[in-house]
Amino acid sequence: MSDTEGIDQYGVLLYYKYAYIPNLDDLLSFYHSNCSQLSLLGRVRLSSRGVNVTVGGKLSCLESHIEALKAKDCVFEGTDFKLATCDEPLNDRVAEECGFTSLSIRIVEELVTLSSHPLLKSPEISNAGRHLSASEFHSSLQNSDQKSQGNGLVLLDARNLYETRIGKFHAPNVETLDPQVRQYSDLSSWIDDNSEQLKGKHVLMYCTGGIRCEMASAYIKSKGAGFENVFQLFGGIQRYLERFPDGGFFKGKNFVFDHRISVGSSDTNVLGTCLICHRSFDDYSSRCRCTYCRMLVLVCHNCQNEAALYVCELCQKQGKAIQSMQLIDTGELKTPLEGAELQNSSSNATLSPQMPKGDDVRSSRKLRILCLHGFRQNASSFKGRTSSLAKRLKKIAEFVFVDAPHELSFIYQTTLAKDATCESSPMLSSPPPPLENCKKKFAWLVAPNSDGSTDVNWKIAEGPFDPLQYQQQTEGYDTSLSHLKNVFSQQGSFDGILGFSQGAAMAALISAQQEQLKGEMDFKFVIICSGFGLNVKEMERGIIKCPSLHIFGNEHGKDRQIANQASKELASLYDDGCSVIIEHDCGHIIPTRSPYIDEIKGFLGRFL
Repeated sequence: MSDTEGIDQYGVLLYYKYAYIPNLDDLLSFYHSNCSQLSLLGRVRLSSRGVNVTVGGKLSCLESHIEALKAKDCVFEGTDFKLATCDEPLNDRVAEECGFTSLSIRIVEELVTLSSHPLLKSPEISNAGRHLSASEFHSSLQNSDQKSQGNGLVLLDARNLYETRIGKFHAPNVETLDPQVRQYSDLSSWIDDNSEQLKGKHVLMYCTGGIRCEMASAYIKSKGAGFENVFQLFGGIQRYLERFPDGGFFKGKNFVFDHRISVGSSDTNVLGTCLICHRSFDDYSSRCRCTYCRMLVLVCHNCQNEAALYVCELCQKQGKAIQSMQLIDTGELKTPLEGAELQNSSSNATLSPQMPKGDDVRSSRKLRILCLHGFRQNASSFKGRTSSLAKRLKKIAEFVFVDAPHELSFIYQTTLAKDATCESSPMLSSPPPPLENCKKKFAWLVAPNSDGSTDVNWKIAEGPFDPLQYQQQTEGYDTSLSHLKNVFSQQGSFDGILGFSQGAAMAALISAQQEQLKGEMDFKFVIICSGFGLNVKEMERGIIKCPSLHIFGNEHGKDRQIANQASKELASLYDDGCSVIIEHDCGHIIPTRSPYIDEIKGFLGRFL
């Protein structure tokens, strides 16, 4: 590290440490006091399992911070403190987005979230892959021989797609696996789906500074026999480039999560390309993002346009582009632009990565939740019924409502009156309203004897209301599933699915097939409100591992539509480790008062 005479240079410090922290409150107080006193800015994340820190400030202050940590606690013995000189943040927008305009110190459950199923138990970090120094990692690549059967070497990049687009390792005769994930929490699912590519191999993992490889390598090794030989680059790409300043086997730039944006070697080769014109470009300082998933995208200066939106390559693969449709409040479909048409998403379709700015831009990330209404309801009425819930969750969630595909006939109940012969006969207490004043009603599931036709006139019910009618409504799932696949394709990704009553039964059926539906319907969780299970083959696949929140009335909860036991039995089909149950006393509704709303927010907060 070079010194500039008479000037206290600016620097950035990165470090992490997995270790048991006996007194989190004490460590929290230390960081608040020490970082404030030294005028350090950045992010500090603390958990009972360790720390993860990225801060910036004067070099002398960063060095003082390191010495104070070492003097305070032996926990930090052996910590790899990565200290680098750099210019002070000049771009306020970049600095703010990277968290370098303030000091953020928080206690968290996990230092890094490996799984999109945050309720599932994380792997034991003590089982992480063996550390390789930069020199050992380099030698392994240099001496690799892919022809040697049974001792195959594979490189596994544990970073996000936008990071790998500007820099990655490349070694002759070594297979390199790029999972192309949007976020680190998607990596475990990729590992599950591609475990055969790792089994029996020597797996060399790398990431920016090392912390993501710790958890991911432990996850791979937890799979047992055939997954024992997992290694990780100690100190990450940063330490490797310090050891091999010409880049070695690393090509391009190393993306970093601070105001520097990226760090390169003496090799000036540009690996990235512009999303629009495909010319060489690797500068993320403009912070252009995909309008659908908010992932960073590369757009060169000539192609940047303030009046444009961009669609990343992952969203393009899912058929999302300028011609994509959007849902309006009533659940109907409309094009976002005048004259735009829905484009075929087949492999030979031309999808535009750039579109004019519209009204559907989401400036801040919220959970997008698809809402499925109950039997004989519609998107508009369900929106009204959940308005209080939407208002309570407006800072963290966005609700999207859609009609079910099965349209139902208009029916009415009669009252029984006795005539002079003392025989009971049906009669109307009052005539039904004109059809033009009635909104259509829909269902996700219908009775087996339903012919699918809808009458244009009112129809008298065949009998009194049967509170157990939902048990007979078992047909029409395939049609509803196809309908929802189309919604996902046209409207973009959803974080979760919320279902109420029959909509909850539909959401449960979908969650039971979560693995099979990957690529067509990607979601992280379901919220099952007044739900019930159906005796159909889709629910017979064993324990459901989809993270779930079950909300239903308790034994005295006054829900006269769905029995408490039916909702309990459905909840019991889910893995205990990834399900949360809220029982309330409010009837056939979704409660929005405390403590229920706080528990709902707690569940959703795990996915933010």
